[in-house]
Amino acid sequence: MTIALVVSDVDGTLVTPDKELTQASIRAVHRLHARGIGFTVISSRPPFGLRMLIEPLALALPIGAFNGGAMVGPKLEVIEQRLVPEAAARRSVEVLAACGADVWFFTAEHWLALDADGDYVPRERRTLQAEPTLVPDFVPYFARATKIVGSSRDFTKLAACEETMRAALGARASVSCSQAYYLDVTPPGVDKGTFIDALSQRLAVPAAAIAVLGDMENDLAMFRRAGVSIAMGNASDEVKRQASFVTGSNAQDGFAQAIDRYVLV
Repeated sequence: MTIALVVSDVDGTLVTPDKELTQASIRAVHRLHARGIGFTVISSRPPFGLRMLIEPLALALPIGAFNGGAMVGPKLEVIEQRLVPEAAARRSVEVLAACGADVWFFTAEHWLALDADGDYVPRERRTLQAEPTLVPDFVPYFARATKIVGSSRDFTKLAACEETMRAALGARASVSCSQAYYLDVTPPGVDKGTFIDALSQRLAVPAAAIAVLGDMENDLAMFRRAGVSIAMGNASDEVKRQASFVTGSNAQDGFAQAIDRYVLV
């Protein structure tokens, strides 16, 4: 089936390792627009962390944030949003603390942190182009979290923490690593795959006519929903095995290559 819509992950896929949007990627998206093919993004980022993509990519369709926990419009207005249940939020903090991870809370409008000097705060500040709001504790926000993140330089320990978190939360929340150094806890029953389902229904585009691009395990949910799935060259072997195609890495303009080789054909 001819591709009518392309949905891309952001970090590790659309942007470079330095979180930059290249001219090749921008031109590739504009070629999609010129052919009448829709384009949007889905990310673990909060809505405000996607603002810098809207103008250069001329994004006009609904955008996915928080791994599918929120759908926002091109002005970042909330269309749909789910929250992490309060009890699950409390338990998440306990588990992440026991794992030795730095903990962040996200709402649709704010990034909340306990420590301005956390290992990955400078990276997240650069990625989101936003400053964290420092709070003494997360207790007042347990009922308002759209995403909870644990960050750690110990990737092996964080991967083990992912399994511990899944066992602790069960069906009360979705748990996945969005990067080797970030463990995300998001609302239950939603992921990047459910965002594809919702977008397909909202735009009346069959799933078979949707192409998706990603690099991490949390992208596999949308790989399973879309007609065409494209893994980045920097993806793990498991992600590559489950993709229809594999393109170059995000350091080599793999996104632009994929658009030209597998969509605009």
